[in-house]
Amino acid sequence: MDPSLIDLQGLETLLARLREAGYRVLGPVVRDGAIVYAEIGGIADLPRGWRDAQAPGRYRLEPTEAPTLFGFNLGPQGWKRTFHTPTKPFSPGERGWGEGPTGSGPTDEASDPTKPLSLREGGWGEGPAAPAPIPTALIAARPCELAAIRIQDRVLKEGVYLDPHYAARREDTFVVAVNCTTAADTCFCAGMGTGPRARGGFDLALTELVDEQGHRFLVEAGSRHGEELLAAIPHEPAAAAAVEQAQALSRQVADAMTRRLPGGDLRARILERLESLHWNAVAERCLACGNCTQVCPTCFCTTVCDREDIVTGATWRERVWGSCFDDDFSYLHGGRVRPDIASRYRQWFIHKLATWHDQFGTSGCVGCGRCITWCPVGIDITAEAAALLGERP
Repeated sequence: MDPSLIDLQGLETLLARLREAGYRVLGPVVRDGAIVYAEIGGIADLPRGWRDAQAPGRYRLEPTEAPTLFGFNLGPQGWKRTFHTPTKPFSPGERGWGEGPTGSGPTDEASDPTKPLSLREGGWGEGPAAPAPIPTALIAARPCELAAIRIQDRVLKEGVYLDPHYAARREDTFVVAVNCTTAADTCFCAGMGTGPRARGGFDLALTELVDEQGHRFLVEAGSRHGEELLAAIPHEPAAAAAVEQAQALSRQVADAMTRRLPGGDLRARILERLESLHWNAVAERCLACGNCTQVCPTCFCTTVCDREDIVTGATWRERVWGSCFDDDFSYLHGGRVRPDIASRYRQWFIHKLATWHDQFGTSGCVGCGRCITWCPVGIDITAEAAALLGERP
């Protein structure tokens, strides 16, 4: 389907059609001094006239006189939290990914601790059926985030250890991507091949155009569902000039990115430096706070916590996001596998840029730059890679 143009009213109609079709419509909003993702009712909820200023260890929102709805880059939240939720209670006797109780702990026979695990009702089998999926529409998913969703799909939906609840939440997802028209100081998606223009993984992709001809959006359909929705809203064929304008914006954004990971066989070069003293140098600055893993759109590690309501006495167990920077993340019987920050940073760095290829056939980094922005001390993964690989192996 050839590119089309819609105006602001067309975008409003697009959002309305998604709601009418039963989708929960999530998009960017301004909240607590940041751009976050939340349910939206229309274009009035979008961050019109806001931009973000980002640098290592720094994030600020700034008002602008520009009428753009998508003149910002990325906030601290990724779409990961929509599908791979930060917390999820377990059901009684469940082995892996059940929905779990919402206000009370297990009280039935299935939870009797005097019975062998294999004899408890429900046992430790596959667990309860996945919940009915809630159709969700993602509005303004950036190209690097589409790449991150694809990576999480490989791990949690298509891998050996299926997460049925992730898979259920990914069912009936409608994605409206937005191509980037500006680059943050911390972005490096162009060097990773994941942006600034979406290459797939969307139903509709928008490029925001504001010029003397008005406020418009170039629309490209990436699926049959996208074509059907576009046909149901007011639109017109895009002239060649509008298509070239959108492509020129993407080239300008790519040229504006100054950060790059080193070239060559990055995986092999990193694995040659497992015993480098550079890991200790990074550890002198790293706080092991885990911010980088929490904001990373591809990290998927979890741990399990036992909870108790001190008022009712109810107890339950839930899965929560974990981090390889946590002191007890690698704890095994007898002690910790990675007892210091240097070894934990090395684990995160090597997994993200090297051994992820061995496990999943791709890099674990999409170049979003969130780990740089949200590191309290401004550690820059691209600078650390350059410093590490500047050494002799």
